[in-house]
Parts: sequence; C-alpha cells; structure tokens
Amino acid sequence: MVLVVIGAINWGLIGLFNFDLVATIFGTMSAVTRVIYTLVGLGGLYIIIGTFSMEESGVPRRASYVK
Repeated sequence: MVLVVIGAINWGLIGLFNFDLVATIFGTMSAVTRVIYTLVGLGGLYIIIGTFSMEESGVPRRASYVK
C-alpha cells in the first residue's frame, strides 16, 4: 500500500507540476529509480489482483491490506 501511495503522489506531482520527485531524488532513470518504478507498478498490480480476488470470493470490498 505504501508503494501505491508513493506512486500516486509522484504521478500527481508529474500531472500537476511536471515534477518527477523520484527522478529528482535518485536521478533520471538510474538503477534505483527503475527499481522504485518497478516496485510501484508491482504494488499496483498486487492491489488490483487482490481487489478482484476478494470480489470473486464474496469478501466485502474493503481490502484485507487496510488495517
């Protein structure tokens, strides 16, 4: 969930101000930046898959990762 929040904040900054916080901190497409982008993407996929699998099992929409 933390990765998705980081990604959402970063994309919000890009959309509003054309400012990429991750690239500013770690360098444009450095190895660390690419790892962060990859982890954010995987975090998003994890949440998407978790949401659909809970809907199929009849679990209410509130996700199990929210505690």
